[in-house]
Amino acid sequence: MLNDLSSLIAATARWLTVSYPSSGGALASALCEAQARQAVTVAAWLRYPTEIDAALVTMAGPGGADRLDWITGAEQRGTLCAEDWAWRTWVDEVVASWAAGLLTDPELAGLAVDALAEGEHPSAGPAEFRRLVDPDDGDRRAAALLRHPDLLAPVADLHHEQLLDRLGQGRALAA
Repeated sequence: MLNDLSSLIAATARWLTVSYPSSGGALASALCEAQARQAVTVAAWLRYPTEIDAALVTMAGPGGADRLDWITGAEQRGTLCAEDWAWRTWVDEVVASWAAGLLTDPELAGLAVDALAEGEHPSAGPAEFRRLVDPDDGDRRAAALLRHPDLLAPVADLHHEQLLDRLGQGRALAA
């Protein structure tokens, strides 16, 4: 299906967990990945709220991780084999930025989950995105780097204003 955002969501969540890995074993990695995937899913559904939006980004491609790698200091393109580099072309910079903002601000994450009702994607409430909107201590420990506001600031700040505008939280426009 052209409106399937699963490749974009998987690649962007993977970029976040590779860039901000968990600090623990297999359970911590799984919890970190779940939080990244929930944040990226919410961000992607907000960014591409209609089937047409999703189909267009699927056809055109989201742009890749080059700028994000440069911002985080992980410029790796020349050192990666084709298989390791290929998934990175499906990373969406805006979605990664929005997801980073959601991971570092639970109130904003709650507003974002509530805003999903306006789109055409399957509606899911706070229970579906519990690890994002109401992480417990285990979630926080597992994703300490992924939820650290100072570490994620360079990525979250890239498109923060757009996220606020999308959620109706931006500055009011002058008439």
